[in-house]
Amino acid sequence: MTHYANITRLTNGEACELTDAVVTEAPVALVYNGISHAVMMASPTDLEDFALGFSLTEGILESADQLYGLGIEHTPDGIEVSMDIHGQAFDQLKQRRRQLTGRSGCGLCGVDSLAQAMRPIPSVTPKAIDPEALQQALIHLPAAQIHNQATGAAHAAAWCTPDGQIQALREDVGRHNALDKLIGHYRGTLADGFILISSRASYEMILKACSAGAGALAAVSAPTSLAVQCAHQAGLTLVGFARPGRHQTYGNLV
Repeated sequence: MTHYANITRLTNGEACELTDAVVTEAPVALVYNGISHAVMMASPTDLEDFALGFSLTEGILESADQLYGLGIEHTPDGIEVSMDIHGQAFDQLKQRRRQLTGRSGCGLCGVDSLAQAMRPIPSVTPKAIDPEALQQALIHLPAAQIHNQATGAAHAAAWCTPDGQIQALREDVGRHNALDKLIGHYRGTLADGFILISSRASYEMILKACSAGAGALAAVSAPTSLAVQCAHQAGLTLVGFARPGRHQTYGNLV
């Protein structure tokens, strides 16, 4: 997930030549039963988790059991992840199939109608986040972000236990991808605990969290208005500006 580049670094007016780590970004094609459905710009790690998580949070698969097999092929143009999925899921995919090209900062590329953009968000059981547990998770988050430590350019999504222990963490150049990888790792079900993300909380992040049944999500940065509204309607506990010594929990819009 890391490449190196020759750089010229200027410090206090003095220049030096050296190499520096840069995060890896590559096109990843997601292929279902032989038909390419999406091409996402992503970090080429934990691609099995990514493919399953994306398939679940996009509503392509109803459960992890509908994924029968998965293969990864590296090509000169990028990476192809081929999935063998349940026939009914594939039939539904063909009915609404679209070509979508994703970018690291985009969550709704290829959506061509408001109905597609505003998918219904499942209701969840709210989970309170203990303030001390959140602070515990925040203390350990930087050290767990191995790729971000090296490059400064990777987002993270972590699943934390109720007492704030980071149980699993996934990184990616795209914040949506990182969350998909985490959800895929847990095969689409997040139960007792909370999600901690290193980015802002947008509508898509709320949708993905609720799709996995998570009851709480904490973001290091701010939420958007739509995220606040949708989290309130779905029952998701939403925390923003989660920083050492502070955070804020959001209610409904006023």
